[in-house]
Amino acid sequence: MTDTPTPVRYKPKPHVETIGGRALKPSTLMMGHGYDPTLSEGALKPPIFLTSTFAFESAQAGKTFFEHITGKRTGPAEGLVYGRFNGPNQEILEDRLAVWDGADDALVFSSGMSAISTLLLALVSQNDVIVHSGPLYAATETLIARILSRFGIHYFDFPAGATRDEIDSVLERAKAKAEETGGKVALVYLESPANPTNALVDVEAVRAARDAAFTGDKKPAIAIDNTFLGPLWQQPIRQGAELVIYSLTKYAGGHSDLVAGGVCGDQPLVDLIRPMRNVIGTICDPNTAWMLLRSLETLELRMSRAGENAAKVCAFLKAHPKVEGLGYLGDIEDARQQDIYDRHCTGAGSTFSVFIKGGEAESFRFLDALKIAKLAVSLGGTETLASHPAAMTHLSVPQERKDALGITDNLVRISIGIEDPDDLIADFEQALEQV
Repeated sequence: MTDTPTPVRYKPKPHVETIGGRALKPSTLMMGHGYDPTLSEGALKPPIFLTSTFAFESAQAGKTFFEHITGKRTGPAEGLVYGRFNGPNQEILEDRLAVWDGADDALVFSSGMSAISTLLLALVSQNDVIVHSGPLYAATETLIARILSRFGIHYFDFPAGATRDEIDSVLERAKAKAEETGGKVALVYLESPANPTNALVDVEAVRAARDAAFTGDKKPAIAIDNTFLGPLWQQPIRQGAELVIYSLTKYAGGHSDLVAGGVCGDQPLVDLIRPMRNVIGTICDPNTAWMLLRSLETLELRMSRAGENAAKVCAFLKAHPKVEGLGYLGDIEDARQQDIYDRHCTGAGSTFSVFIKGGEAESFRFLDALKIAKLAVSLGGTETLASHPAAMTHLSVPQERKDALGITDNLVRISIGIEDPDDLIADFEQALEQV
C-alpha cells in the first residue's frame, strides 16, 4: 500500500499560459490565473479569506515557511503564515499583477505611498544617494526631500524630459556625493508620465546611463511609478526598468472605492522588498485584494474606453478660446517628448492637464462650474475627476520648485472616466463659459 501524496497548495505558477502554443493575453488571464477552484470548494471566484493566521501541516512546514518570510530563502513563501506576511487573496492578486508587466513577481501594499515607502526603506541606507526624475508625486518628493534626508540620505534630480547627457551629468554628481559620504548611489527613481505635467522620462536613456556609470553588482536599481499609464499603455520593464510601482487605487482599482499599492519587477529586488514589508506590515488587507481581483477583470475595457473619451474631450478643449494649452500625450508638440512616447507608450492615457487662460481665480471658476465631472483628487476611476494641483495635491511643494516644474496656477488636472464623451464635452463647455 502506498502513501497518498500530500497535495501541494502553493505551486509556482507561470506568468504566461498557452493554448496550442498561443500565449494568452493578460485580459484573459485575469479571469483565473493564480487560482484553483478545487482548493476552495469549487468556488468560481476566490472567496475572501478573513483570517489572521494559518495552520501549518507540520512543524517542519512552519519552519520552511518562516525561512521565506524572514528572507533566508528567496522567492515567495511556500505556504501561508500570518496576515501581516501573506494570504490567499493577496497572493492571487500578486500573481495577476505581475502578468501585466511581464514581471518575475509582485507585492501588494495598503496604499501607493506604503509601496513607495517600503521600497525606499528596503533599498536605501544611511549616507546613500537617490537620483530621481522630477516632478514626482508631491508625497514622494516630501518623503525623499524632507523625511529620508533627516536620516542622512541625499538626493539629486533631473527633469522628466532630460537628455542622455543631462542624466549622465546627474549620475556623476550623485557618484561623487556617495564617495564623499561613504555611501552608495542606491536607487534611480522615476515617474513617467510625471504628475501633474504629463512629461515623459526616457527610460531607455536612463538605463543606458546607469549601465555606463556603474559596473558589476553596484548598479542602483531603476524603479518607476507607472500609475498614469500602466499597465495598459506602458510596460516600463521593456525599456529597462527593474521595478514598477503602482497606486492600485487608480486604474487597477478603477472605481474610487479602495486604496492600495503595488510593486512588481525582477525577483532579486522583490526579494529585498518583501522582508521589509513583512517587518513593517504594509501589506493590503484581504478584502481590498479581493476587490482588486474583481477590478482587474475589466481593466482593459475601462482603460480603453477612458482613453477614447479623453481623445475626444481633448480635441474639443484644444480648439476652445479659453484654453491656453494641453498637457496631453495624444497631442505632443515637443519633438523629444514625441520620440519618447513613440518608443515607450502604446496609448495617450486618460489623465491630462489643461491650462486655463488666466490664473487661480479663472481655474477655480471652471472647477466650481463643473456638473458631471467631480471636483476631487485622484484619477483612473470610472468617473471624471478634476482638481487644481498647485492648490491641492502639490500645495506642500515649495513655490520655487513648482515654478521650475511648470505646476502653475492655471493648470487643472483632469482624469476622464467612462461616461458618454458628448456629455463630458457639454459639461466642459458650460464650465468654460464661467471663465
